[in-house]
Amino acid sequence: VSNILFDLGEISGETIFIDGTKIEANANKYTFVWKKAVTKNQAKLLIKLADFVAECEQLYDIKIVYGNVIKIKHLKRLRKKLYALKNAGNITFVHGIGKRKTPLQKSIEALEEALSKLKEYTQKIHICGERNSYSKTDNDATFMRMKEDAMGNGQLKPAFNLQHGVDSEYITWLTIGPQPTDTTTLIPFLKDAEQHLKFKYKNITADAGYESEENYLFLEANNQIAFIKPANYEISKTRKYKNDIGKIENMEYDKISDFYTCKNNRKLTVSHIRHNKTKTGYVSEKTIYTCENCNDCSYKSDCIKGNNCKTPLGERTKVLQVAKTFIKHRKEDLERIISDEGVLYRMNRSIQAEGSFGDIKQDMQFRRYLSKGTANVLAESTLLAIARNINKLHNKIQNGKTGTHLFPLKSA
Repeated sequence: VSNILFDLGEISGETIFIDGTKIEANANKYTFVWKKAVTKNQAKLLIKLADFVAECEQLYDIKIVYGNVIKIKHLKRLRKKLYALKNAGNITFVHGIGKRKTPLQKSIEALEEALSKLKEYTQKIHICGERNSYSKTDNDATFMRMKEDAMGNGQLKPAFNLQHGVDSEYITWLTIGPQPTDTTTLIPFLKDAEQHLKFKYKNITADAGYESEENYLFLEANNQIAFIKPANYEISKTRKYKNDIGKIENMEYDKISDFYTCKNNRKLTVSHIRHNKTKTGYVSEKTIYTCENCNDCSYKSDCIKGNNCKTPLGERTKVLQVAKTFIKHRKEDLERIISDEGVLYRMNRSIQAEGSFGDIKQDMQFRRYLSKGTANVLAESTLLAIARNINKLHNKIQNGKTGTHLFPLKSA
C-alpha cells in the first residue's frame, strides 16, 4: 500500500515521522510472570536441592558426582539410582489414608516434585527471553505502564509497543515490539522499512524518547539525517538548568588540554575511561573527569548532587561522566532541530505521527487487540493501518488536498 501511494505521488519518500504507543494485549492483567521472581525462586530451590541430594547420598549410600551447582542432569541421575534401589528391593509404592510410605518413596516423590518445579522455572525463563515479564494467557505480551490507567496507581498491564512511521499523513510502515521504551525500537524499525519499501527515507524525525548514541551513529552510517529532539531540550531552556554549576554545559572546557574548569576555578582532569554495554550489545565510551581538589570549596553543596550517597559531603569529590561521541552528535542534532527546516519537521511530527494514533485510538476506538501472539497482532495493526490510509486518501480527494506532504508553519 505504501509503495502504491508513493507511485501516486501521495507519499514524499523524503521525511518520515516516527512515534510509538502502547496498546493493551488480549490477555488478563493478573496473569503476570516476573523473570526476577522466577530466577530468585529457582536459585532458592537449587540450594534446597543441594542439601536434598547430600541427604539422599548419606541415607541410601549412593554417590552423585556434581560440582558447586546442582543441575537437572544431576537430579535425573539421582532419580535413576533411586528407582534402581526400588526395583532391587521390590518396594511397592502405596497411596491413600492409612498407608505408611517408605523413606524411599518419600524421597522419590519429593525429587519428582522438585524436577517438575525446576522444569517449570526453566520454561518460564526461556519464554521471557530478554524481557522482564510475560502474560500466561499471551506469552508474547509484556507488562508495561499504560497511559490509560483507570486505577490511577501506575498499574502494569500486558501490552505491545506499536511503532508508526508516518509520511504525508499516511502510515507508511509499522512494527510491533515488546520494548516498554522507544529507544531500542528505532534501528529495527528503519532496517525493516528499508528492506520492504522501494524508497529510502533521508530525514528521520522523532521525539526525545528515541535519542541515544547508538541511534545517532546508526543514522550517520546509514546516510540518514537525524531530527531527534534531545532529551534535555525543554529543561535546558529553564533558568534553574542554566544556573546549575554542577552541569558540564555550565563549565568551561579546554579542548586542547582536555579538562573542565568549575565555578571555583579548579580543574577537572581525566582520571580513566569507562566502557558500558547496553542491552542491545552496543558499547559506549565515557570519559571520567575528577576534580583536583574539592576540600574547603564554598560551592560544594551546589556542585555535588545526590543525597543517597553513603559518603559524607565533606569527603566527596566532584566527578563528571562525559560521553564525548554522544555530546558531539547531540550538539549537531540540536542545531538541525532549531533551524527552520527542523522546526517545520517537529511541528509536522506532532500533527502527523500523533494524529495517526489519535485516529486509531480515539476515532476508531481501537484500544485493545482482539488477537493473541506477535504475528497476529502485527497483522491486525497492518489491516488497521491500511484501512486508515484508504480513509485518509478518500478525505484528501474530497477536500482537494492530494499531493500535499507537509503542513506549513503559521507565522504570528
